[in-house]
Amino acid sequence: MPGALEGLRVLDLTSNLSGPYCCMMLADHGADVIKLEQAGKGDAARNMPPFVNGESAPFMIWNRNKRSVEIDLKAEREKFLALVETADFVVENYRPGVMDRLGLGWPVLHERNPRVILGSISGFGQTGPYSKRGGFDLIAQAMSGLMSINGPEDGPPFRLPIAISDVAAGMFLAFGLLAALEARHRSGRGQHVETSLVEAAASFCVYEAAHYFATGTRPPRIGQQHRGSSPYQVFATADGYITIGASQQKFFVALCDIVGLPGLVDDPRFASVADRVAHNKDLVALLAAPLSAHGSAHWLAALEAAGIPAGPVLGFDQVFTDPHMLARGMVAETEHPVTGRFRTLGVPVKLSDTPGTVRRPAPRLGEHTPDVLG
Repeated sequence: MPGALEGLRVLDLTSNLSGPYCCMMLADHGADVIKLEQAGKGDAARNMPPFVNGESAPFMIWNRNKRSVEIDLKAEREKFLALVETADFVVENYRPGVMDRLGLGWPVLHERNPRVILGSISGFGQTGPYSKRGGFDLIAQAMSGLMSINGPEDGPPFRLPIAISDVAAGMFLAFGLLAALEARHRSGRGQHVETSLVEAAASFCVYEAAHYFATGTRPPRIGQQHRGSSPYQVFATADGYITIGASQQKFFVALCDIVGLPGLVDDPRFASVADRVAHNKDLVALLAAPLSAHGSAHWLAALEAAGIPAGPVLGFDQVFTDPHMLARGMVAETEHPVTGRFRTLGVPVKLSDTPGTVRRPAPRLGEHTPDVLG
């Protein structure tokens, strides 16, 4: 069955994670993504460990469903512009100004193909006082405020160990490209769509933005606590850790009964959600003792029976063997000519009539150059 984006062509000039992730999303849903890589070198992510038979596992995850073409944008500029005439999207994540210096900036692309849509990801955006700076996920987490709120209450700033701003920027750009495509249906013209790592990371800080805009003060670091819900965090059990989200009154009442502390419901410190948030440390201390007396399976069974949202804290060896994740198709397989069968992440967005699929493995460098440029 054709994907939702079947018939659309994407020229992917990106490297590392943010741009390739964006183009992966488009490819998963049927777009023909042509990954244009520097001749003889390719995407820097091809050198990222761990490796399977010499092939980068991270590169293979977020470059599946694409074709690879080796090209020298300086020496083969006209070949690239000829491809632009056939494209719906051009996606790049160079530092601002690089495309212009290559003679491939937005005015040139737009003149060559008025319908083409250019998507750009950078560290700080195409405009503004920081636009010329290089940016990585680490820097974006620091300068978006995200790092300031992560970690123990009395500890140093913490970096999230996932590349959250890279992935978020890729997701936001994919949304922007499809919004521009819808606009093109009305106007017949393409446009330049751009986002940045720092804006993507800052956009995730919705509770913290609300706190600052409402009070004018810096949101405090609160560790495991939630800013608007309680109890809503990780709890230790006798043999592991579980999460409990019991902020709604009916859930809180049921939780108190399950752990053998029904009197907490009548404690004025915990009368409402706002009261529980204000006295979260007291509440968590009271809940921690009984929860630590039994194993995770005991509590999860009782919580599920009462309808209270809860779940175990899983490692990735458990996540990607979990029957629910497997049933939802979040583990897919491809057949790679070098690695053989290779497991990859599945497609997280499910369309009922035109589902996204993992159809082909990540390409070898220049594998499709003759097919595309021939």
